[in-house]
Amino acid sequence: MIVHKLSVLLFLGAMLFASTAAAQHRDHLTPQEVDLVKEAQMLDKRIDVFIKATDRRLFVLKGGTAATAPNAKQFKKDAEKWGELPTGSRAELVSDIARILDEAITNIDDVSSRDERNPLIGKSLRKLATAVNTIMTELKPMSVEAKSDAEIASFELLNEDAKSILEAVTKLPPEVDKKAKAKNK
Repeated sequence: MIVHKLSVLLFLGAMLFASTAAAQHRDHLTPQEVDLVKEAQMLDKRIDVFIKATDRRLFVLKGGTAATAPNAKQFKKDAEKWGELPTGSRAELVSDIARILDEAITNIDDVSSRDERNPLIGKSLRKLATAVNTIMTELKPMSVEAKSDAEIASFELLNEDAKSILEAVTKLPPEVDKKAKAKNK
């Protein structure tokens, strides 16, 4: 029994390592998205960039193209700023989303380690958690259909990142309603 469990764990670890190693050759952000991340110096603005980058991949995963965009004018404007839509297999795009979320977590952790009382931490984490809920809801049907080892590993990585984000947001103090606070003064 223990040998069986160990072999299953080794197999899953090898599968995750293989997909991670394969994903290392692929950039999870487009060059324009990388530039936008660099330009966004405030944590909440940087998280907005990461969220938009995941939204672009979700759009592609759901079969979206420039021709099927609901608002062609807005899509063209976005393309000028964000570049062409990302491409790749379903496993690659899901892996990209997981890696983008991982990078967002790292950015929040970095700010937190320097200034744990920074008000942008809670604001950014709440935004990210809201986006994660949407991502997980939209990708749930695809995760059930995952067949290849790469797809399964990508969804597992995504689930791990989503879980850590959602756990972290539960540890935040309650959000202060600034409007109510201003009325009480």
